[in-house]
Amino acid sequence: MSGDPTAPGDPTAPGEPTPHGDRTTPGDRTTPGGPTAAGVPALGGLRVLDLATLFAGPMAASLLGDFGAEVIKVEHPRRPDPSRGHGPAKDGVGLWWKVLGRNKRAITLDLSRPGGRATLLRLAATADVVIENFRPGTLERWGLGWDALSAANPRLVLARVTAFGQFGPYAHRPGFGTLAEAMSGFAALTGEPEAPPVLPPFGLADSIAGLTTAYGVLTALAARERTGAGQVVDMAIIEPILSVLGPHPTWYDQLGYVQERTGNRSANNAPRNTYRTADGTWVAVSTSAQSVAERVLRLVGRPELTERPWFATGTGRAAHADVLDEAVGTWIAARTRAEVLAAFEAAQAAVAPVQDVRDVLADPQYRALETVTTVPDPELGPLRLQNVLFRLSETPGAIRWAGRPHGADTDAVLTELGLTPDEIAALREEGAL
Repeated sequence: MSGDPTAPGDPTAPGEPTPHGDRTTPGDRTTPGGPTAAGVPALGGLRVLDLATLFAGPMAASLLGDFGAEVIKVEHPRRPDPSRGHGPAKDGVGLWWKVLGRNKRAITLDLSRPGGRATLLRLAATADVVIENFRPGTLERWGLGWDALSAANPRLVLARVTAFGQFGPYAHRPGFGTLAEAMSGFAALTGEPEAPPVLPPFGLADSIAGLTTAYGVLTALAARERTGAGQVVDMAIIEPILSVLGPHPTWYDQLGYVQERTGNRSANNAPRNTYRTADGTWVAVSTSAQSVAERVLRLVGRPELTERPWFATGTGRAAHADVLDEAVGTWIAARTRAEVLAAFEAAQAAVAPVQDVRDVLADPQYRALETVTTVPDPELGPLRLQNVLFRLSETPGAIRWAGRPHGADTDAVLTELGLTPDEIAALREEGAL
């Protein structure tokens, strides 16, 4: 597909930001014109080429776009990003793509063809960042490796997102986030003690890697301010998820300790679990702080347990989780969820309802934070999706538009690059578009 289906002047057209999703402080939310009214957004002026597919790399590009970077999504002309076909669709339009493709202009290029290679190098010369997730050596085979890209633009930052990194014995293996969840130790820790390891039902490792890749890109851009030169960000998806697991390598190194699966319980404190209420719903309780643990036990009518020697440490409480779960669980089971939440709040103890997406969308705290926003979409009409990750008081981010149709901005972007209609037609004839 090529050409732009959005009518001129459409407020959702790329390049014409709307105030939808503006993550300002509460007093700024009604500022006319949204995030650009008070000046350039935080990452305004940055140009990012998103060559990646599926989740980790594209997510990193989305996060940069949320705060004003111009993101150009480059897809194969005949094989679009597979995320367009992942999960439920409405009227043939993939909804996951609407989220992952937000704030991106969509073009097509076949990078394996001479015209596609030449056009990509021209785009790279105008860009600050390229994000890719091909297997190591693929860009080099197309004549688009770091040497070629940095020659076209010495200030370029190239983020390379792969399952296993750019070197090592596994580097050339195919891989996805699921493998990282298994290899990192995450799955070994997740699930009930006597049950199989559990994989998450969503792209956890990819999401963590996407967040980390955005951080890596911004770190490299900060270094460029001092050195004037770009560099490569080598992101292996198997690494960030290992980092967020905490001190497990250090525990093993120093003590030979290997944490086992504990279900919803924590090996470090108790009570910590999910508990069923009288009306058949569930709540989660956490007592990482000693003072909170004491409040919970007083609330449920078992203050004597707080006097036991083992109660004085999180590890001691974890060793007596059966006793504590029985005390808390019995009290909660006799009350409705509303009663439990009200009592915990009055006692200043930490509790939360176990919510599905229906509850999330109705939750008053999420609504107050505007964590889910609505944007107009030319294909689907008003569309709800997660807002940008955090609020900046002076240079807020915004969801300016949802994912665009495949190749929707090809002609516009290439025309801005300086290609003539005849040159664009020749690329299309070659099969490069």
